[in-house]
Amino acid sequence: MLGLVENHSLPRTAAFFDLDKTVIAKSSTLTFSKSFYQGGLINRRAVLRTAYAQFVFLAGGADHDQMERMREYLSALCKGWNVQQVKEIVAETLHDLIDPIIYDEAASLIEEHHAAGRDVVIVSTSGAEVVEPIGELLGADRVVATRMVVGDDGCFTGDVEYYAYGPTKAEAIKELAASEGYDLARCYAYSDSATDVPMLESVGHPYAVNPDRALRREATAREWPILVFSRPVSLKQRLPALTMPPRSALLVAAGVGAAAATAGLVWYASRRRGSGSA
Repeated sequence: MLGLVENHSLPRTAAFFDLDKTVIAKSSTLTFSKSFYQGGLINRRAVLRTAYAQFVFLAGGADHDQMERMREYLSALCKGWNVQQVKEIVAETLHDLIDPIIYDEAASLIEEHHAAGRDVVIVSTSGAEVVEPIGELLGADRVVATRMVVGDDGCFTGDVEYYAYGPTKAEAIKELAASEGYDLARCYAYSDSATDVPMLESVGHPYAVNPDRALRREATAREWPILVFSRPVSLKQRLPALTMPPRSALLVAAGVGAAAATAGLVWYASRRRGSGSA
């Protein structure tokens, strides 16, 4: 796909990937809304709103102010949710929901970076319990994801420990570069959203993937390459010999943030509907 050849005598490098609409064709958090409903975490009304939010997300996503309000709302809504239950729901439905929507082009690109000797890092606003298993499926070396605080009772406290969004993604990349010895000038980054411009401009090789209008303008002005990914394909179909990690392993890897991110997108959808936007 791209001519990616690594000189192993030089400092280490990495490829940083946003997740939603960059590696997978939908919102990773919204995709789990029906599963959360079946598990009793959200009601039917919330399921309908997440379906609408998925449409809005695919049409253009949320801007900075909406994402910040989303963070505040998700913290309150998810307070008291049992973390173990969230982990179990994600582990039980991950393969059926996520595997079919991984872009073939993204999977190929990840393989090329690995073949060139680069680490692959998924950097996503979605929660750790979704991002970590998806990263494992894709063979990513590490992930950066939103994390919620868990109390002694095993439930969400309502506080966000770390919100992987906008400038904080760029900060995480720089911290990884310092700890892992990455030469950022020779690293790669991929995203669909203008909110990830700080992440993209922190590396020497930024790529806009299926960009929203704002990122397309930015990429054009900065002469960043623009890629179009359009072929979602199951990894099991793409690689028949692929052995999926056992669900027990996914359960151990699960974190706690994506359920909260789902709740935030429920709020986003209701806000858009209330304002008459589509």
